[in-house]
Amino acid sequence: MKKTILALTMATVTLGGCMTYDPYTGEEKTSNATTGSIIGALGGAAIGAATSSKSDRGKGALIGAASGAAIGGGIGYYMDKQEAELRRKLEGTGVRVVRNGDQIELVMPGNITFDLNQASIKPSFTGTLESVGLVLAEYDKTIIQIEGHTDSSGSQSYNQLLSEKRAGSVRDFLLNQGIQANRTRAVGYGERYPIASNDTAAGREQNRRVELTLVPMQ
Repeated sequence: MKKTILALTMATVTLGGCMTYDPYTGEEKTSNATTGSIIGALGGAAIGAATSSKSDRGKGALIGAASGAAIGGGIGYYMDKQEAELRRKLEGTGVRVVRNGDQIELVMPGNITFDLNQASIKPSFTGTLESVGLVLAEYDKTIIQIEGHTDSSGSQSYNQLLSEKRAGSVRDFLLNQGIQANRTRAVGYGERYPIASNDTAAGREQNRRVELTLVPMQ
């Protein structure tokens, strides 16, 4: 039984294209599709074995592992492709693309997205958002959470309202690009979640941002 699961897992890794190339670090890394396939295969094998009769447990493990690998690898592969396309389109724009498991985060600094204390998107940034919208329209099996953040300058109530307006502006822009409304959620967090110190100008600039988190529909 253990040999069956191990053999299936190794086959999944081999056929799934084990490694991807990271153009930013120049290093090879295990693709998320491969990782998803391994996890899915092991989980599927366990379920398949548990739900099969004693004499058919080896067969049940094979079927379960194959199904689990397809599901786990499919999500990872889908997000891999979306990540690669976003990195290609957003290279040199100032927007950071961050991968966390099967989620993708787009960090848009406030200084390139909005004028100071304004919630209207800068005309110079609309082309970048249009590129984002094109990718999100193509990869329509993801949920899009849009989060507005500010630094700690000004009152908490003012910062909260500004963060909500900025997140709403990005959402409205994407809706005008044809993104379905039920895929999006806009929320403002004000100054609550800084990513740098608000004691310096450089830190405050980092905290003034909008983040898009892309989550696969499952």
